Amino acid sequence: DLMDNYTIYFRHVLTNSFYPVLQRAIGVGSAFEGWSPREQDSVYRLLIPMTPPRGHTFHLEQDTAGQRHGRNFRVHVQLECTCSREQQGESMLCFLHHPEEELRSNQDRSPLHTLCTGSYLDVHKPARWFYQLVRAIWPALPQSHTWHLVLLPSRRSCQFKVTNGAESFHIEVLFGVRQGASDIFVSSQPRGAGTPRTTWPETYAVAEMKFFKYIARQAPPDSLHLRCLQFFSRVQLGIGFPTYTIKTIVMHLLNTRAVSRWRRRHFLSRLIDINRSLRLSLVQKRLNQFIVGNQRLPEEISLPPDVQMAEPPNLFHCLVMDPGARSQAIGEYLDLQRR
Repeated sequence: DLMDNYTIYFRHVLTNSFYPVLQRAIGVGSAFEGWSPREQDSVYRLLIPMTPPRGHTFHLEQDTAGQRHGRNFRVHVQLECTCSREQQGESMLCFLHHPEEELRSNQDRSPLHTLCTGSYLDVHKPARWFYQLVRAIWPALPQSHTWHLVLLPSRRSCQFKVTNGAESFHIEVLFGVRQGASDIFVSSQPRGAGTPRTTWPETYAVAEMKFFKYIARQAPPDSLHLRCLQFFSRVQLGIGFPTYTIKTIVMHLLNTRAVSRWRRRHFLSRLIDINRSLRLSLVQKRLNQFIVGNQRLPEEISLPPDVQMAEPPNLFHCLVMDPGARSQAIGEYLDLQRR
């Protein structure tokens, strides 16, 4: 509700501007999928799709350097001719064909000057711009009468808390550019430490969220598939396996085990399945990313052809390259067994 209210004001404030058009926020990640391992400390993560402003186009260019284990892109912002719009009566000068002096005195600046490094969208700049929007619009929202806004530091996203004394919500807003009409985006979420400012990693968060919604519609009323995921993720907190590892294993199992086999009476059996799958992945030093190259996804999840046909990245690639990492992972698995 909060982000929907924000979106209404974003559209009002940004009408006829030359900033990216902000679409309705999409809730992604564990808090919206229903299985947060830390129920009292959940981060509500939202992806806001951005489309180019008038007179501009976004072109995704794949960055092939060092992408053996994940695909990264750059968002190339290009100018397009709008002279025909001007002839049709639109109050807009063409960025390509009008003199710089006339543009500067009669029209807002292009995002090439405000949100880009060179001609590529710079993750840090949209995040800083969005922080300013959130702060400026907050007093106009109905939530501002009973909630308190606290902005939190972040360079590649916009993070803030809203509190009313009894409750507190930690919200992280990421920015994305959709690949065609698919459920795959490039997003501002970092791939790892030192991700360049003009690098936008490919994200499958929206497709994964839609997969969990599909399973929820198919599952019986007493299905405990989310409880299995939540329980196992919570047990291994602090051990070292990323929560995304457990989520990936459960998604693979949900895709191969009938939803009728996740009922209350199957709880222990499914936990044993998760445990065995983790052990087998460690032995084989391979855990395939769930979305990429998956030919068994529900039809309602739309993938670009290159994602659908690609070889899935190995989430355990570090175990192949580093014997020490594999020994550590085996030790962490044994710790998990003892728990």
